[in-house]
Amino acid sequence: MRHLGLIGALCGALLLPPAAHAATPPANVTPPPPTNTPLATPAGMLTGVEVMSATVMQEGQSSFSGLAIRARFQPPQVMKQIEVMPTLEWWRNSNTIKPFGISTTRKDATLGVDARWNFSTGTFKPYIGAGYGLHFLSESFTSPTLNDSKSLTKGGLAVLGGVAFALSGKFDNFLDVKYHHVTDYRQLKINWGISYNL
Repeated sequence: MRHLGLIGALCGALLLPPAAHAATPPANVTPPPPTNTPLATPAGMLTGVEVMSATVMQEGQSSFSGLAIRARFQPPQVMKQIEVMPTLEWWRNSNTIKPFGISTTRKDATLGVDARWNFSTGTFKPYIGAGYGLHFLSESFTSPTLNDSKSLTKGGLAVLGGVAFALSGKFDNFLDVKYHHVTDYRQLKINWGISYNL
């Protein structure tokens, strides 16, 4: 019972308004002026949006094309050179052999996030980065005697490096190379695109 009374007294003291805890300041002391310091740190600032096309070279396949879009964020309380980039990438490759009635289709939609280090903020901006992505893969095969398909999800690490070139105003042009280490589905992508800097 004595412990319950002590806990109740502590809770009551903590719930009192701040004025009840502090002594009243002297009448001749003026309070300090309010500051413009924000009460909370923002979760991160959007610094740009990028759209790109890719030449994709996947393990066991010839090269083909893909598309992607990514945003760039400046995390709070982190060096300005570092950006975090949520990314959505997609490609589809299909082949048909008409005399035999055979067709194959392979697709990959990748949802990932990368962090990159920018070496410069001038007109020539090299960068390197690394990240992780979830690959939503599917394959299908059609022939006169056999039809089959399968879908699976795999995660994989990624590394990238590239360079951005200032175009005009808030627009940049960029070229980068990105490697996805996905078991049995390793991919190398050469990306070209345009970024809009906020």
